[in-house]
Amino acid sequence: MKDYKNYYILSAPPEEVYIALTNPATIQLWTGEPAIMSTEPGSEFSLWEGSIEGKNLEFEPGKKIVQQWYFGDQEETSIVTIKLHEHKQGTSVELRQTNIPDEDYDDIVEGWNEVYFYSLIDFYEN
Repeated sequence: MKDYKNYYILSAPPEEVYIALTNPATIQLWTGEPAIMSTEPGSEFSLWEGSIEGKNLEFEPGKKIVQQWYFGDQEETSIVTIKLHEHKQGTSVELRQTNIPDEDYDDIVEGWNEVYFYSLIDFYEN
């Protein structure tokens, strides 16, 4: 099992980025796919036609999102924590994901960088 941590800069205030990550209609705007999402702790979510699925654990509006991501029959839970910080260019996003299965690590990192946050950065820059 591996952990991953990275930072991203988005050209929007933290409150807007939080909405983009938690509102299903806004998620659909930047992913191009319908999304199932709620800010209710314990609710399940699904993004990119089920490519990403899990359970919402904790929310601090405009500041933090904590989710459990599902990987088949994995024994240890993979926790994704996204923290939003004000930055002179908009928002600094601190991403941390724990307990990524070794065989999925490269795909997960590529997904974060080349799909998930690439799409979100592109959404704010265009």
